[in-house]
Amino acid sequence: MSACAPGPIVFAYDGSELAELAIGEAGELLHSDRPVLVVCAWQPFDVGFVPDKSFHVDAKQAPEVKRAAQDTAAHGAELAKRAGFTDVRSLAIETAPIWQGIVKVAEDQDASVIVIGSHGHHSGLAGVFVGSVASAVSAHSTRTVLITQHRD
Repeated sequence: MSACAPGPIVFAYDGSELAELAIGEAGELLHSDRPVLVVCAWQPFDVGFVPDKSFHVDAKQAPEVKRAAQDTAAHGAELAKRAGFTDVRSLAIETAPIWQGIVKVAEDQDASVIVIGSHGHHSGLAGVFVGSVASAVSAHSTRTVLITQHRD
């Protein structure tokens, strides 16, 4: 990856308020002229994201879940545009575990950074600092990972 043409920013977006916060903070911290890919990762039977409240999802129905994930990723892309990014795409991927799909997309896209919000649902000491998906992405990626924490 050359310094003149950094890879895209990959946003791991699950539709949560914390994921929205991560996009907003990245808009303040990172150059908005860089390309952005907003990724919503999903898996059947354990959706892995927060669908829009108006959309009822039966996790056993993969086509419905896929459509909701696509809508969620598109919503994240709109948020990225509002945060000042101009070259924005969205992508919904079916993957298990969720972290692995995020890491793979970032590798495939030669991403310069992965932006993710941490929900802090991980058990043990690591959970005090980082959520399980964010922790796994950070531990398994060779890319820089920007993790937004929930602030009280």
